[in-house]
Amino acid sequence: QVQLVESGGGLVQPGGSLRLSCAASGSIFTIDSMGWYRQGPGKERELVAAISALGSTPYADSVKGRFTISRDNAKNTVYLQMNSLEPEDTAVYYCNVRYYTSMPRRYREVWGQGTLVTVSS
Repeated sequence: QVQLVESGGGLVQPGGSLRLSCAASGSIFTIDSMGWYRQGPGKERELVAAISALGSTPYADSVKGRFTISRDNAKNTVYLQMNSLEPEDTAVYYCNVRYYTSMPRRYREVWGQGTLVTVSS
């Protein structure tokens, strides 16, 4: 069983910054990728950014140059630094972790409960 604990959401004014964190714990052999998705009002869930075990970092075009994803492998934690926030960034942000379990070795995916980010004046 793997659990994700997200933190860092909240209300921020346009142009402001927030930092999201997501810590994974439980029966993890090794983590493959960690990422953040979001779902805005009336929209489908979309990838915001991800970071692979080898360090590749795909970003959604809408956040390039404003958001930065990073991970601390020792802490099984992924971060999303969000700068120059816009009202269009308002959404519930979900952490996603893909990992291998211990024996038997299985590839699994787990989602966080979501953290609300509201960008409004």
